[in-house]
Amino acid sequence: MFGYRVPAPNEALLISGRKQRGVEALPFKIVTGHGVFVAPIFSRATRLTLAMQEAEVMEDCYTQQGITLSVHAVIAFKVGDDHESIASAARRFQGDQRQMPTLVGRIFSGHLRSIIGSMTVEAIIREQQTLADAIVDASKTEMARIGLAVDSLQISSIDDKGVGYIRALAAPHQARVNQEAKIAQAAADRASAMAQQESVRHQAEYARQTAIAQAQYQAEIDQAQQTAAQAGPLAAARAAQDVLAERAIVAQRNAELRQAELIAEVIRPAEAEAERIRALARADADATKLSAEAAAAQDRIALDQAIIDKLPEMLRAAAEGLQGANITVLDGAEGLNSVVASLAAQGMTMLDTLRTGLRVEQPTKPNMAVAPPSAA
Repeated sequence: MFGYRVPAPNEALLISGRKQRGVEALPFKIVTGHGVFVAPIFSRATRLTLAMQEAEVMEDCYTQQGITLSVHAVIAFKVGDDHESIASAARRFQGDQRQMPTLVGRIFSGHLRSIIGSMTVEAIIREQQTLADAIVDASKTEMARIGLAVDSLQISSIDDKGVGYIRALAAPHQARVNQEAKIAQAAADRASAMAQQESVRHQAEYARQTAIAQAQYQAEIDQAQQTAAQAGPLAAARAAQDVLAERAIVAQRNAELRQAELIAEVIRPAEAEAERIRALARADADATKLSAEAAAAQDRIALDQAIIDKLPEMLRAAAEGLQGANITVLDGAEGLNSVVASLAAQGMTMLDTLRTGLRVEQPTKPNMAVAPPSAA
């Protein structure tokens, strides 16, 4: 919109042309963070930067010991954010804002020379942050009067301009550092050598283990190859053994079969024939025995018949012999019977004796078995 102005986030808008009310009123109006309408012809708007700026200081300073030091410092500053600081900076730098770094550098050069003049080189080198803080504290009042604020100050470099004082100060420390560095380097070299030797030992051990493993693998490969090479002949030999074993089994079975056939064809018929012959012989012997027994029985029958035929004569002779004998019978009829029984028994005994004598004296017939005497 025509006449409407909006400042950037890092700018302050200064509006002049209208009279500000109040005793301490500024001759211009400060606007930050929002827009404002500026009446044409009657008002004028200018901008003041609030951005961070940088100033450098390169100054030759004398220390408390009279040694000249060349100090290089960098200052970071900006216009303050409050209206009072903006107003102070606007009155001084609104016409030419590029003068800010130059003026800041001059202010800090004076404070830098003053503070370094009260310190020794050793303190300056060791306590650079303390030096920077002292310079900032010394310049705050002047910087605030012109509306500026310091964010930081850094000492970039300190040089004794070829005098060699700083180098001399650093020499003992440098020597100690060098010595420690050499010791550390020697220890590192020793550790490196030990590590290399350990690495060589490990490599040798690994090579040995690798060679052993390779030898073992090669031995296993050779054994496997030999086993594979022998597998064919061994398989053939086993097959031949299996064939021979099968042949032996077949031969044994054939022999058993032949034995069974021989038993069936020869032994069993021979045994049957022998049994038949034995049966015939037993039958013949039984027949012979029966014939002999029959003949003997016939002879006994004939003998007994002959004896029986002669027995009455024998009894008569015995009776005649007893007629003249003086025999007294005590028991009457019973006693007589006993005598008769005794005579009969004697007659039977005599008959048996005769039979026995006849059988002993009778000749044996050919091919005839003699039967044993039977009891009469």
